[in-house]
Amino acid sequence: MVFSLDDDTSQPSDFLISLALHAVQRAREISLHDLDVRLDEARKDQGRSAAWHPSFWPGDHYRLLAGLAEVLQPRLVVEIGTGNGLSALSMKEHLPHGSQIATFDILGWREIRPFTYLKPSDFDDGTLIQYLDDLSKPEVFAKHELLLKRADMMFIDGPKDGMMERELLENFNRITFDARQLVMVFDDIRFWNMLGIWRRISFPKLDLTSFGHWSGTGLVEWRPARRVPLS
Repeated sequence: MVFSLDDDTSQPSDFLISLALHAVQRAREISLHDLDVRLDEARKDQGRSAAWHPSFWPGDHYRLLAGLAEVLQPRLVVEIGTGNGLSALSMKEHLPHGSQIATFDILGWREIRPFTYLKPSDFDDGTLIQYLDDLSKPEVFAKHELLLKRADMMFIDGPKDGMMERELLENFNRITFDARQLVMVFDDIRFWNMLGIWRRISFPKLDLTSFGHWSGTGLVEWRPARRVPLS
């Protein structure tokens, strides 16, 4: 499926274009060697070979996420979808001192073994914290509203089922974020179930797939006092 951009409700802002250029340049220079080694060690323990590494780029988004973290210098990153932990780990070492990543999932990271690459020591300094909650549910979202409002950067990597992301955006519509320029990074925007979601986002946005994940990477500048039309 291909969508023309000339009739899209949103175009990238100068801020997003500048951010993308700087983040891509940083991604070229960033090494994720430590994560590559961690993956090799984990797969060796599992009796599997590591044909792919987090440093693979472009084609995957880990170095781009690290570049975005370095350029934005966010005080709080909210990640929705912890998964195997590589996204959080790729950003963690590139945040300013005192920053935090709050990662949300419905399963604890220990529950997805042997497919997690997180370790207990990753949580020791308080930079990374996991919450086990489904933010698509309004009552759960409300419980974390004060935390979510403080986010400077979000990484949205949910199930891509065509429903969760829609409900999540509706919940975002209900609050006003503190950041003047909150950047949301959406994973897998080229998936069939994500095409309509991405199309309906009316904030300034930029498809950065060629420098991110092969399945789609999109940047959104979420602006206060505006809503995403979801109908």
